[in-house]
Amino acid sequence: MNTVVVVRVWMPDRPGALGQVASRIGAVRGDVLAIEILEQGAGRVIDELTVALPDEGLVSLLTAEIDAVDGVSVENIRTVEINRVDPNLAALAVGAAMAECPKEDRLDVLCTGLMRIVEADWVAALGADGLIMELGETPDLSWLIAFLAGSQHLDEVDDAAPSDLVWAHLLGTGLNVVAGRNGRPIHERERIRVNLLGRLADALL
Repeated sequence: MNTVVVVRVWMPDRPGALGQVASRIGAVRGDVLAIEILEQGAGRVIDELTVALPDEGLVSLLTAEIDAVDGVSVENIRTVEINRVDPNLAALAVGAAMAECPKEDRLDVLCTGLMRIVEADWVAALGADGLIMELGETPDLSWLIAFLAGSQHLDEVDDAAPSDLVWAHLLGTGLNVVAGRNGRPIHERERIRVNLLGRLADALL
């Protein structure tokens, strides 16, 4: 039975780099199912590749093969469910679910959806009076409130954004939704996805 892994790869932003990585994946009988560019700039690109392997025991070999490409390094590799939904489609599904459900359920749908899309360890929704909703174990609440208040000047792709947090300020409703993930940095495209979903939620809430 196939094993599906998601590989986050840093590589030079040059012609042929992705082809070299794909060739190494093919060398261990891997099949590239999907590619997403998470971040690009300063001559580097971070790609997320979804790869099917014929054997789970090939994961270490796959990592070594990719790392052997000049200028390329594996940021993270992890096993996922075979039926894992593409994050972009998952975000659209969350947006559709919010539009279709009763208004009082929309914040819950948003937070539950972010937990899945970001593959977060926790998600929290906060209003002017404090915590409204919590999934997972959030950091200290006073710290979180202070951080969100101080992050108003940051946009979703700001280099100063902490690598383990992603958030959306819902300006119309005065709510803030924030998600956290340990072990894997949150990159630009993920932040944009959450920001856009937050804007949609703001209009629906």
